[in-house]
Amino acid sequence: MAALRTSSAPVALPAKRDRSGSPRRRHGRHGRWMIPWLFLAPALAFFSLFKFWPSIWGVYLGLFHVRPYLGDEWVGLANFSRALTDPDVRAAVGHTVLDAAVQVAGSMLVGFLLALLLEAPARHVRFLRTAVFLPAVTAMVAVAELWHALLYPGRYGAVNSLLGTVGLDPQPWLSSPHSSLWTVMLVQIWKHAPYDMVIFIAGLVGIDRQLYEQASIDGANAWQRLRAVTLPSLRPITTIVLILGMIRGLRVFTEIYVLTGGGPAGSTESIVTYVYKSTVVGNDAGYAAAISALLLATTIVLTSVTLWWRRRREEA
Repeated sequence: MAALRTSSAPVALPAKRDRSGSPRRRHGRHGRWMIPWLFLAPALAFFSLFKFWPSIWGVYLGLFHVRPYLGDEWVGLANFSRALTDPDVRAAVGHTVLDAAVQVAGSMLVGFLLALLLEAPARHVRFLRTAVFLPAVTAMVAVAELWHALLYPGRYGAVNSLLGTVGLDPQPWLSSPHSSLWTVMLVQIWKHAPYDMVIFIAGLVGIDRQLYEQASIDGANAWQRLRAVTLPSLRPITTIVLILGMIRGLRVFTEIYVLTGGGPAGSTESIVTYVYKSTVVGNDAGYAAAISALLLATTIVLTSVTLWWRRRREEA
């Protein structure tokens, strides 16, 4: 009876494996690998629907002469060749390149100087930093309408009234073909410099303070510390600001459309405003799509070249 009451010791069984011979917890690893993609899925679906697919469809549309209600007519590369030889497109490209170069350089320079002035963590500096950043978060339409009123070309315009108090003559600003594009550039710099400032401040905060201390011990003055420590440390940030500025400059539309409408006499016509007029006014959506496709290709090439050049300099 005692032998019958005695229970045998439990025997350990080998871990169960799936058919491939790997432990079951490998399925958990695959599940964890899929979790980030599940979180990214809504954003990828959104961008695929509203960004990638319209871009692909625009390139395809550039191969047709779009005729609403009559059926599109296949023209092949005719729209692209026409865009490359159109003098109006060339003029718009010249205005866009000049505008992009000046406003990107100006906003980067002003943003960097503001970042140097407002990088301190003091409370009053934080307040000033917030005030300076307000133009960047204000709608471009509102900014353009405000400056359009301030830059009224007559004697009673706000800016011209201030010039009159110091004995200067009123300026035409947006009403002259010789000054309209430069005036638009000033508005763009005022709008975008605070945005560049925030990015530069983020880069300045990440610089090791010991580098400045070591430079000071070696006898470096403020200008030498800026040139030997600050600027080299900000190279990756500068590349980001440059790429964002180029993309922003090549697709400029709102400020020009609201301030000048591309005038006077086409002196501020940009690529995107010309595309808009070709579609809405000229009713030539296929030609506008071809110009947009060329602009997209140019943006991708410039961005790729900038990143390649930056990588080569870092490896050198």
